[in-house]
Amino acid sequence: MSLAGTMEQQAQEFVSRYGAVREQLSRVIVGHDEIIHGVLTCLFVGGHALLEGVPGLGKTLLVRTLAEALNLHFARIQFTPDLMPADILGTNMVHETPEGRRIFEFQKGPVFTQILLADEINRATPKTQSALLETMQEGTVTVAGHVYTLEKPFFVMATQNPIEQEGTYPLPEAQLDRFFFKLLVGYSSREELSRIIDRTTRGEVIKPQRVMDGSEIRKWQAVVREVVLAPHVQDYLVRLTLATHPQGAFAPEITNKYIRWGASPRGAQTLALAAKVRALLEGRYNVSFEDVRRVFLPAMRHRILLNFEAQAEGIQPDQVLLDLLEHVPERAEGR
Repeated sequence: MSLAGTMEQQAQEFVSRYGAVREQLSRVIVGHDEIIHGVLTCLFVGGHALLEGVPGLGKTLLVRTLAEALNLHFARIQFTPDLMPADILGTNMVHETPEGRRIFEFQKGPVFTQILLADEINRATPKTQSALLETMQEGTVTVAGHVYTLEKPFFVMATQNPIEQEGTYPLPEAQLDRFFFKLLVGYSSREELSRIIDRTTRGEVIKPQRVMDGSEIRKWQAVVREVVLAPHVQDYLVRLTLATHPQGAFAPEITNKYIRWGASPRGAQTLALAAKVRALLEGRYNVSFEDVRRVFLPAMRHRILLNFEAQAEGIQPDQVLLDLLEHVPERAEGR
């Protein structure tokens, strides 16, 4: 079989296997199709997802259902104001040996898993939130000078309530940047809410089937990285990223007016990988301009910091980003 034929076959198989996981999630979760797609995109590129929405919208249920559909170890941490870093990572405990000697032994925390649900992550203090920084970026935990490596794939899905609610702490910018996507979970529609009531008030218990394991997930993560990103498309996503930098060479007026800090290089990396997943789902082995545009908001909305003027005028990150999409051309002049 030719290389093109092999690529096409891999793309078709990816669509099929992706659909199998999505089908299991849809058996339990009503609506929220874009949220499900965003979560699965993070899974198949090895990134982490941050879900924001008011309580009761099904964020935790989505994470639990995903864990049940995948043959992976699962752990949940309920973040509270009194949670300490050791409650997440683990700590050295004193144990007595049969010979009567006392030794230190590391007691692993709940972070030693493969799917970690960080529930209501913004209810913990920034000190506790930052305990996940190394784990999310490197897949390791360092305690008392010893480095422990987590089993792959390792996937963090965090939920948070809107920051304006009482009893919450904003996530540090360094931690926000480590989330691949920030997904905004909205309210259900009239029809969806009716279906939710039918499912939850009639005693029906729907359990998803396990359809994928860790080795297959790692396989698809490798396939995603093989999707072709042509130089002119890569230049487009690079210019989109640079357009978020105020006073930069590619910054339009709205950036200089409303953005205090722009996206880091992780933003450009996120655009590239997420667009590759979109391309595969369309049956293509090359990224298009439209693929990049479709993933721009969830990849960037948590990576730009708005200034005081934007906050005073009630401007949201998505409004600024949509304007950037209108101002940045697909092809640069002279190319």
